[in-house]
Amino acid sequence: MCNPGVVPIVLVHARALLTSAPEGRTAYLDADFTDPGAILESAQLRDTFDLRRPVALSLIAIVHFIPDDGVVQTVIDQLMKPLPPGSMLALTTTTADFTPDEVNAGVAAYRASGIPLTARDRGTVEGFFRGLDLLDPGVVLAHRWRPDAEAAALGDRQVYMYSGVARKP
Repeated sequence: MCNPGVVPIVLVHARALLTSAPEGRTAYLDADFTDPGAILESAQLRDTFDLRRPVALSLIAIVHFIPDDGVVQTVIDQLMKPLPPGSMLALTTTTADFTPDEVNAGVAAYRASGIPLTARDRGTVEGFFRGLDLLDPGVVLAHRWRPDAEAAALGDRQVYMYSGVARKP
């Protein structure tokens, strides 16, 4: 909880960077990710998105900060529910599947600092896409999801995140 007189640094940056153009609008919503109702009912969402057209929900490097898989699944389900067919979910999250010692040490360091980082296995991450059609190559390490030459050159032990993209039928 921050001091009411102090504006969180992320909000200061968001206000400075957000601009809209005829090609699209941008908005910043200061909300609790685990309260999807507040997100879906917000004026920022209604004023920015046309929910009659497909929308991309990008959950990049966020769900690993929510330790409860059930909460993550509920949030994803609730955020995807009002989105029309053709909408996409892009998700990345930390994994210890390839370098358990290193990643588990990092997870412990985060937790010791009061940050609830959670590493998940592939099956758990795949489950977050339930009811959606995963795009090829499915849930893979981030550098293996349609890599360029530089990413393809990385070894699996150098990357600690799964990624996947799916379409709502």
